[in-house]
Amino acid sequence: MQALVEALRQALGPAAVLAGADVPARNEKDWSTLPPQRPALVIRPTDTAGVATAMRLCGEHGRALVPQGGLTGLCGGARPEEGGIALSLERMTGILEIDPAAASMTVLAGTPLQAIQQAADEAGFFIPLDLGARGSCAIGGNLSTNAGGNRVIRYGMAREMVLGLEAVLADGTVVGNLNKMLKNNAGYDLKHLFIGAEGTLGIITRVVLRLFPKPGCTMAALCALDRYDQVLDLLAGARRGLGPLLSAFEVMWPDYWDVVTRQVPGVRSPVGSGHGFYVLVEAQGMEEAIDAPRFQSWLETQAEAGVVVDAAVAQSIADVKAFWRVRDACAEFPQVLGPHEPFDIGLPVGAMDDYVVQCKSALEAALPGVVALFYGHIGDGNLHIVACLPGAVPQPRDAIVEIVYDVVRTFGGTVSAEHGIGLTKKPYLGYVRTPAEIALMQRLKAALDPQGLINPGKVI
Repeated sequence: MQALVEALRQALGPAAVLAGADVPARNEKDWSTLPPQRPALVIRPTDTAGVATAMRLCGEHGRALVPQGGLTGLCGGARPEEGGIALSLERMTGILEIDPAAASMTVLAGTPLQAIQQAADEAGFFIPLDLGARGSCAIGGNLSTNAGGNRVIRYGMAREMVLGLEAVLADGTVVGNLNKMLKNNAGYDLKHLFIGAEGTLGIITRVVLRLFPKPGCTMAALCALDRYDQVLDLLAGARRGLGPLLSAFEVMWPDYWDVVTRQVPGVRSPVGSGHGFYVLVEAQGMEEAIDAPRFQSWLETQAEAGVVVDAAVAQSIADVKAFWRVRDACAEFPQVLGPHEPFDIGLPVGAMDDYVVQCKSALEAALPGVVALFYGHIGDGNLHIVACLPGAVPQPRDAIVEIVYDVVRTFGGTVSAEHGIGLTKKPYLGYVRTPAEIALMQRLKAALDPQGLINPGKVI
């Protein structure tokens, strides 16, 4: 290790190599519930050439490394090996170019998502990728997990927003194409090898993102409903009545609603409690004089049809943010609930409430007193779960995980809708992928990283 440290310092400079007591605590773990592990070495390159040099030298010394970005992942994908090496992209930040004609933005992979959103906004464009960790998460990590977030129903997953990218392979080879074109069918589209691969096939270093027109107006309503069939009717009505304006459709079950509106500071309840479901509907348009009345008319139609029991309509951007505060309050659960296990699963939309009923029943039968909260991006088939047993030390993590994923398998869902597999979900990959699919993943890994040097032990 010492010989590698000296070689890295000579090639990259002392500031790029932190070893021993100089290794920051932040590099010991991500946001998963796994305990921290201290790497012996943290490499912090500032550009693609630095990443390539680090990979080449690590390969020559036979040492594996774990790539790290904003460290906001929930599945242990960026958790280092004890005494191993972490390669952090924390110094690879910045907007390299905004091309208005191509409607594209080129950025370094360590750039926080919120900085990218702000740069797009200032240039008169819009980056639709959005999630609660926006201020901390890095775009490279977003792409490595193919992040979804709040507006998938309209804009798709993160991979739909990428025009081109650059990545470094295990041997230090730099591959990729910083393509700005919407149409480019020249051979294999190699960027998709790295999007969603969680840093196991290569390290993303630069990205060309697709920019979208900035919305001229945003409308939102928080709706209360009594039954899940009404939720499905509201979703169908939103797709039909709002069409391309529909940008988010977030559903909260009553246990979630009660916790966030009663226990999370700064969250107010725009509608009364005691309902079966709460739905945040957001629509983004270009002309407020046209689109705002259309949204209002659509909502009134849903109320007249008996689909919506109660509703609060945003009258300002401040109201829109307040509505989203209810949905984003899950970020406060570590303080409100204490230790807990988070899940992000995918299910057929029509079966989601049946899943919730069955999963909650199984959890309560096995763990009396368990707290289980359900919410998510129902319009794109993504359900989030937070579960814990108050006062239990340690938490019965294994029992909770087994129940949640066993019921997922029963319903033909997926154990990961947008957070990746990492370490925590690896034992359950076979629940949703066939042996042939997993074997192909292993062949790809062996082809691109035959020595197992990049993020070893993750995903497969």
